Formats: sequence, C-alpha cells, structure tokens
Amino acid sequence: MAIPRSLARWALLAGALAAVLTGCGKTGRQPSSPGGGPAKQLAPVQEQGAVSVATRNTTRLGGAEAAADAAAVARAVYPGLTADTRPKAVVVADENDWPAALAAASLASAPVGAPLLYSDAGSLPTVSRQTLEAMHPTGLPALGNAQVISIGANSDLPSGLLVRQVPTAEAAASAATIARLRETASGSPTRQVIVLAAQAPRALQMPAAALAAESGAPILFVTPSRMPAPTSALLRSLRHPAIYVVDAASVGAHTLALLGHYGHVTIVSGGQGEAADPVDNAIEVSRFTDGTFGWGVKEPGHGLVFANQTRTLDAPAAAPLSASGDYGPLLLLERPDEVPTALAAYLGDIQPAYTSAPQFSPVRGVYNHGWLIGDESAISSVTQAELDSLLEISPRRQSPEEAAVTQAE
Repeated sequence: MAIPRSLARWALLAGALAAVLTGCGKTGRQPSSPGGGPAKQLAPVQEQGAVSVATRNTTRLGGAEAAADAAAVARAVYPGLTADTRPKAVVVADENDWPAALAAASLASAPVGAPLLYSDAGSLPTVSRQTLEAMHPTGLPALGNAQVISIGANSDLPSGLLVRQVPTAEAAASAATIARLRETASGSPTRQVIVLAAQAPRALQMPAAALAAESGAPILFVTPSRMPAPTSALLRSLRHPAIYVVDAASVGAHTLALLGHYGHVTIVSGGQGEAADPVDNAIEVSRFTDGTFGWGVKEPGHGLVFANQTRTLDAPAAAPLSASGDYGPLLLLERPDEVPTALAAYLGDIQPAYTSAPQFSPVRGVYNHGWLIGDESAISSVTQAELDSLLEISPRRQSPEEAAVTQAE
C-alpha cells in the first residue's frame, strides 16, 4: 500500500489535534543524546501532556498516561470537525481491566470503527471526557443508535449520550461477550478469531490488538490447561471458524490440540515452543499472512505503529491506527532510548528505496510512516529520530540487470 505525500499534511493535522488535548502530565527523565549528554526534547512533557511532533516519517501522539494516549489517537482518527470525521460510537473501557480493554480492540475495525477511551475505576479522566464530547459520536444503528459502548461500569459518562452497557467478568467471559457484541454491531457473522493465553505476559499479547482492529477478528482467551466455558461456547456457535493463535508457546500444546476440535488452527507467532521476546513476537505478527488474514508486511509502503512494551495499555489505545488511515501493525520497543536490534533489522528489510534512474525517482516511490505512541518517557526524541531515518526512502545502486533494462528502455 503506497503512502501518498499528502499523508504529511494529515500527520501535521493529527499532531496539532493531539497537542491541544488536555492530559495528566508527568515529568519523564531527560533523554540522552548519542554522545551521552542531555538531548533536546522534540516532544517536551508539560502539565497538559506531550506536545505531539511530526518528523519527515513519524508522528507522535499522546502523553504520559494511557488515557492521554487513547485520547490523542481517537482525535487523530476522528477529529470530529465534519460529519464524516465523527465516529458512530466510542468505546469506554476501564484501564484496570486489561483483558476487556484488549478484547475491545476488535471494535475499532470496520464497519464499527469505534475508537477507545479509558476510564479509571469507572470514572472518566478529564482528557477522556473532553475527547468524547469533542468527537460527538453519531450513533451506531445496529446497537440502537448507541453513541457509547461502555465496557464495564462507567458511572459518570456525559449526559445526553445513548449508552450500550457491556457487562464484564473474568477474561474469557468478557472477551466472549465483546465478540458477540461486535458480531451484532457489524451485522455479519464472525468467521475468524484470535486466541491468546489469558495468563501470558501482556507485552506478548499487545500485537493482537492491532491485528484484531485490522481484521475484525475478535480476541478470545484460553489457558494452557483448559478451554474456558465462554470461549468453548462461542467457538462452538461459530461452526468451525479459522482460529489464529498469537504467542502459541503460552497457549501450550494441550490447548492447541483442544482448539483443533473447534476449527482450523493456525499459529501466528510463538510456534517454536519457547517463551517469545515481545519485540520478536510483534515482528512475527507483523510478517504473518494467511490468505487475506494477517499483515504480511514484508516490503516497503506501509504504516507502522510503535509503542513501548512496558506501556501495555497503549496497544488497545492505538488500535484505531491499525483500522484506518495507513493501517499499521504494532511494533514494540523494550526501552524508550533504544531501537532494538531485531526491530532495526526488520525496518531495514522493509525500508523504501529508489535508484538513480529517472523512472525510479523518489517521487514515484512508496513510503513508510510511523506513529509513535506516548511522550518521551515511552519513546525518546533520539529514538524518534532513529526511527525516522529507518523509515526514510533512500537511494540505492542499480543492479547490473536493472541498469541493462534501463538502457534498453
């Protein structure tokens, strides 16, 4: 998918929208420059949150906390300035309920297209409230024109909005409930599901949010020793769906075999039987493709979303960026001040390039674009600059075969 030059203008608009969001700012540590001294911050942390900055190939969205990150993403995807840039509905999920927030990522997919905002113990932070009011959702006809999908008990939603309440319980039950809601909201049966181990490290679960948002496949939970009843009941009702397993090592051989009784099982990542590294796991999910399912990002010309693996709530928050615009898979960093070696190598594999021949000039090339989630405590300014360089379209020498073709033409 080629990234047009007009994306730069959209990125600047998104950055401007995110910059005016009011968030709960925290002072992060000063990042270091490659020489060891203090680096000038591209996105300084202020009381109102991070000032979002766009470089040539990256756009930073968010602030110091998950609520600010979710709000910034929501406004970038749905500025709410015209009828066409208002969402039908907005999901509100409690940041203390990770499984429900993660499962809610599938609601970002078309045709629902619901961005996510965070509550805290049922109460809306100021940034979430202001963003919800600014987006002014139009209502989702399939859910009785509900404007808010409230995952769990959120007691202080703005008055005057139609709310669809979604009860939550333990992980498997919440995920199954959200899966059935998505089927109702989309008006079409689910033929694909994503399965995770409920007890797996959250950093290994994070890439499933983007995959669910892009594909519309709901997220379901299992354990290595059993199939929870809500998961089993839903899979049985779907009549042999395609089952995609992220982080198969955490799911375990016993449950993988059980899943085979409900549908065709395909391992997306973690199929080596060993605990995966979160960075490697995210890259594996990004590369995976099975027919029309999966990202299959193995060449230039894509959007990419970058988050810190320690800020797990940023995965559901960023899900709308995987379901609209340049549709980016989620990639992870271990630390704010370093691009992992494996990630740098992967970005090098998919880095856009052009040759010196006129017909291969950069203006006719394809481009990569990166969304960075969070302030400098999540991804430093130096790391943003490094990622920008890894995403930049670059010249390369023509091979003898290409040169011969060019001369013949």
